[in-house]
Amino acid sequence: MSIFGRRFFCNWHKYMGALSSTGRQLLDFAVYFVVRILICLVQALPLRLGCRLASWAAWLAGDVFQIRGKVVEENLAYAFPALSREERKRLARKMWEHLFLMVLEIAHAPRKIHQTNWREFVELNGVSGLVKLLLDKRPVLIVTGHLGNFEVGGYVLGLLGFPTHTIARPLDNPYLDRFVNRFRAATGQHIIPKNGSYERILDVLARGQAMTFLADQYAGEKGCWVDFFGRPTSAHKAIALLALENDALVAVCAARRKAGPMHFELENHTVFDPRSLADSPNAVPQLTQWYTHCLEEMIRQTPEQYWWLHRRWKGSPPKKRVKQAA
Repeated sequence: MSIFGRRFFCNWHKYMGALSSTGRQLLDFAVYFVVRILICLVQALPLRLGCRLASWAAWLAGDVFQIRGKVVEENLAYAFPALSREERKRLARKMWEHLFLMVLEIAHAPRKIHQTNWREFVELNGVSGLVKLLLDKRPVLIVTGHLGNFEVGGYVLGLLGFPTHTIARPLDNPYLDRFVNRFRAATGQHIIPKNGSYERILDVLARGQAMTFLADQYAGEKGCWVDFFGRPTSAHKAIALLALENDALVAVCAARRKAGPMHFELENHTVFDPRSLADSPNAVPQLTQWYTHCLEEMIRQTPEQYWWLHRRWKGSPPKKRVKQAA
């Protein structure tokens, strides 16, 4: 190919790359614009009407379009084998209603819940023990899952004067990512990007501050295998390792809906001191199993407020696979 030809193709690729980049930015902004309009509409809705729409949307998502229907059905069958298919179907619809109510609550929270009136919307259950921990010099790891309205939970903790740091993967849409993080940071919830976060986490813990973790996602074959609803699943080892290596207390908490939308119970379920496992050779699996069991207990109390959309159970522990192969 001639020099002219090479230059032409080089410039053409650069032009197309710039064009596609501009196109992506325009698409991202268009999606962001639509989301903002929808949120404005949701904020304008009376809560009673919003609840009716959430119920209708749950019927569409779960019964008509059956979004991730197979995954939800499999997860509920694993977790609650005694329930009939119709009972699981009703539970799945309640889960979808909960998810739509979450959106409604997140949209309304900054306008309705403030430092002067938070008691009208939030009931504290066992949180006095958590407050003592947060005021202590030792760092605290707050463990929760996709249960209740965890976004509002972080928002309320900030209102109470306890800023937290949370690890989150940035959204692919940068406009939406900034918008969501503005809500999270409104009362002092600091977001740490998932990639390259280790040094920042160590700095937070060294200063005796609090980290929050969503601890109920599948961690792959190399994770820590624990029992969850009577079935083995893989959990991340990071929480246990951070607690053990940084002398951090572990508190399992949740913010669940109580008595209708915009009314929550912020619960400190239990607290664990990793110093009791200092001499244990199995400290990581023991601690990981402990908080996984605590999460399961809370989920069983309000299963309709849990995200059954994730593929929580995948494969089997490596040792079992070796035995099967043998």
